[in-house]
Amino acid sequence: MAYNTIKIKKYSDHIEEYEAGAAITPGMILELNSDNEVIPHNTAAANVIPIMVALEDELQGRGIDTDYAEGDQVQVWLPAPGDVFYGLLRDEQTITTGELLESDGEGRLQTHTAVAGDSTTGTVVSPVVGMAVEALDLSTLPEGSESSAGGTYLNPRLKVMVK
Repeated sequence: MAYNTIKIKKYSDHIEEYEAGAAITPGMILELNSDNEVIPHNTAAANVIPIMVALEDELQGRGIDTDYAEGDQVQVWLPAPGDVFYGLLRDEQTITTGELLESDGEGRLQTHTAVAGDSTTGTVVSPVVGMAVEALDLSTLPEGSESSAGGTYLNPRLKVMVK
């Protein structure tokens, strides 16, 4: 089922507004850069604390398929555990219901791979963003459509419950 909004189920409604430090698609996982701008979360399988999700710019009448340009003001949601959002999924993934998801390093989500904390520094590694609430198979996209093949990114989306 396709949705026309990023927030599917919200128990919290903590929304902030930041300037975009890069092009951003609603549904991306975000992080702050050193200039206090939001950018797509840029380290795969790394901590995502706090979880920040780009919302559609409904205040300007824009939908989930309208990107923010660098310099635009971005509506950013800080979801709470149990909230469900319509996140962007990395292409070439096969996701099953209940599977854990992490950042792919480009603001999208991918299958979580187990990692251990850094025992020498005591650093806690918490890369899981949430759990897939539905299954989606992107392993058989049309030839050349995968972003890794230099094709056009198709913005596949998936319902995700925040951890």
